[in-house]
Amino acid sequence: MQQNGAGDTPNGAGDTPVLRRFGPEGRAGPQPRVMVVFSAASESEESVDAGTGLGGAAAGLEEQEPRRAATGSPLRSLGKTLHSFSPAQEFPEVIPLNVGGTYFTTRLSTLRRYEDTMLAAMFSGRHHIPRDPEGRYFIDRDGAYFGDILNFLRGGELPQRDRVRAVHREAQYYAIGPLLESLEDTQPLTGEKVRQAFLDLLPYYKDNLERIVEIAKLRAMQRKARFAKLKVCVYKEEMPITPYERPLFNSLRFERSESEAKLFEHHCEVDVSFGPWEAVADVYDLLHCIVSDLAERGITADQQCIGVCDKHLINHYYCKRPIYEFKITWW
Repeated sequence: MQQNGAGDTPNGAGDTPVLRRFGPEGRAGPQPRVMVVFSAASESEESVDAGTGLGGAAAGLEEQEPRRAATGSPLRSLGKTLHSFSPAQEFPEVIPLNVGGTYFTTRLSTLRRYEDTMLAAMFSGRHHIPRDPEGRYFIDRDGAYFGDILNFLRGGELPQRDRVRAVHREAQYYAIGPLLESLEDTQPLTGEKVRQAFLDLLPYYKDNLERIVEIAKLRAMQRKARFAKLKVCVYKEEMPITPYERPLFNSLRFERSESEAKLFEHHCEVDVSFGPWEAVADVYDLLHCIVSDLAERGITADQQCIGVCDKHLINHYYCKRPIYEFKITWW
């Protein structure tokens, strides 16, 4: 029996059939009995037998090797991805806390009570939380009012009235919406809402408050004094009202024509002026707001009425706006 080598059987006939493997492009692949070892590009060219029909396949593999080296192996890239992925941090059921040096212990479910809060996000496992040397989870915040935060998360307990403002600030930091809503419906925050609604009617209230502080500080430094005095005008109506016009005065703001209004344009000789405004609150209410807001900033202020502005405007009209002396004590 005569056997032909690979590719030597004439007309595709012979005693022993030869099986050929074809690639995607129809080219003859390597025979099962042939084993080819590829090394460097130059060595592979010498080791491939041109008569076996593998030269083209070897050349194709050699062309692909530089591309693989440049782009990187898929397995190698997957390894980097798996190495950079960090699983979610797991927490114990009982959480020890160090909030600005004050220690607390609570349950994990308490911190996750409301999902849209900063505490729930911190202890969701998606973020890294540092620990102190004793292993407590550290929160870089003043812990003086954190106990009130925990008491609300545990059972809805609200703080005492003298702590409401401070706890409200902490609730804003931790973004605890239900606690903010509850605090804003209690005193003194409810009264603060009403007060702010009144102050919003006054033009330049905050700017005038800053001006009082700046003028008093400058005068105290210039005179090397412990206190400083300045004059403040507080008036509710925009223009003075005479006894002849009062019967026609049926609103909080008297209306005159534009030409008449220009006759009454006047600025009192004072440091700061507040007014006018349209509200039931009167001059004494505004004076209380000024003194309270200054005290909130640690500034002691006393005020007293020292008279009225006697500036003559026109005919029998005089200004008659009350003038108050503010005494700012710095130490």
